[in-house]
Amino acid sequence: MQHMRTSGPGEEVAALDVGAVSHSYGQKRALNDVSFSIAPATFTVLLGLNGAGKTTLFSLISHLYDTRHGSIRIFGHDIRRASGEALRRVGIVFQARTLDLDLSVYQNLSYHASLHGIGGRDARQRIAALLEAVDMQGRQHDKARSLSGGQMRRIEIARALLHRPSLLLLDEATVGLDIESRAGILATIRKLVQAEGIGVLWATHLIDEVEDADHVVILRRGEVV
Repeated sequence: MQHMRTSGPGEEVAALDVGAVSHSYGQKRALNDVSFSIAPATFTVLLGLNGAGKTTLFSLISHLYDTRHGSIRIFGHDIRRASGEALRRVGIVFQARTLDLDLSVYQNLSYHASLHGIGGRDARQRIAALLEAVDMQGRQHDKARSLSGGQMRRIEIARALLHRPSLLLLDEATVGLDIESRAGILATIRKLVQAEGIGVLWATHLIDEVEDADHVVILRRGEVV
């Protein structure tokens, strides 16, 4: 288990650099002076109990919330000043399920591809490759509502990778899943880090999802420890 530190002068540009970020909901401080960075093509665990501030941090990184105190940079692009450039490099899987249950697997992915300007043969080839990568080949015509929780999560991971991001954010991606499904999804993500050179920030409250070689950021009551 390796604790992360911020990058310094002369080092490669971090996949994600969080600098002195604080955030409050009214009088309640959710994050307090949070700083860390992660290197490209690495698997980093954001470990903390429920309520530690992980989801708030993800909302700031994804620009759902405005960063008013501190800075967030994605491959050198400031999330406030160059949000378009920054977010083009990011794929996100939120904790809540977000597939359209009335559409097929392929329709869910095809629609999302079109939002990124990917269509025609490029979309078909990318969807086929990603379904294979997440072990869901042959399920493209199934309705999303027919899938198990673990299968839905695999499709959401494929969807987040359609536009070939360099950084993948996953917020409690295994919540509510059985042990076998959890292990399978973790193995899939770790394999993608190697195969596609993607940097991953994996938020979890489960310490058994951490491996010795992982980079780890521990968040407790809104602070990095």
